[in-house]
Amino acid sequence: MSEADSNSSPHNHAPHHHHEAISKRLKRAEGHLRSVVQMIESGRNCVDIAQQLSAVEKAITQAKRTLIQDHLDHCLEDVVGSLPRSQRGPIDEFKTITKYL
Repeated sequence: MSEADSNSSPHNHAPHHHHEAISKRLKRAEGHLRSVVQMIESGRNCVDIAQQLSAVEKAITQAKRTLIQDHLDHCLEDVVGSLPRSQRGPIDEFKTITKYL
């Protein structure tokens, strides 16, 4: 990530509700990935390796989804929270549809 990418947000990011859980999930995935590398290096069966890589990929994907939802619930809500209910429809739909990413 470049410095420009990490500084592109106009608001300060305090840890969100699920950040601790996301961090734990990613640390578990990191350990799991290390064991997959060891499987490859020791010549384990390709099917077993692919199965374990799929598990790592799913863990990372779930962490990403949770991060995105948490960001929307936290940061987007800060911006649009004061809108009257009658004007929130598109925002609420956007938040809902992102669950399918």
